[in-house]
Amino acid sequence: MLKALTLLFCLSLAACSGVDVNHYSQEKPTLELRQFFTGRVEAWGMFQKRSGEVVKRFHVNIDSHSEGDKFVMHEDFTYSDGTKQTRVWTLHPEGPGRWRGTAGDVVGEALGEVSGNALRWRYVLSLPVDDKVYQVNFDDWMYLLDENTLANRSYLTKFGFEVGQVTLFFRKKVD
Repeated sequence: MLKALTLLFCLSLAACSGVDVNHYSQEKPTLELRQFFTGRVEAWGMFQKRSGEVVKRFHVNIDSHSEGDKFVMHEDFTYSDGTKQTRVWTLHPEGPGRWRGTAGDVVGEALGEVSGNALRWRYVLSLPVDDKVYQVNFDDWMYLLDENTLANRSYLTKFGFEVGQVTLFFRKKVD
């Protein structure tokens, strides 16, 4: 019993540790969130169970603009099974490198930190699966690869345990 409790404690500590976004402060190119997403951006991604099995693939069209100080991102998802979904983010700057945001299926507020070429975005999402809706913690890590390409790796957890991952690539549309 003691060994099991020790193992559970160690796993809990490992889940809480990780790289701080400031680790990327010197990485280039520098991510300017509003600049990258203003206009039209396309994205392609997939959701994997914790086993690694790909469950869904998807495509996203994103159209974003400023409204005064706030930044609005309109995302239209098309999934590999033919289903469609829309999410509209409203983001507010909270000081240098810090953002907060809301969306219809986000529980409370999302919190984001940008440093160098990286963004860490954390939130709780109401995620429909079959006939149920689960509240899942998202820990998004985005990295600007070049001025038009952003890579995203999201870790999904429930009760501190990983339930899956999302891998996503964004490409800014250049006219």
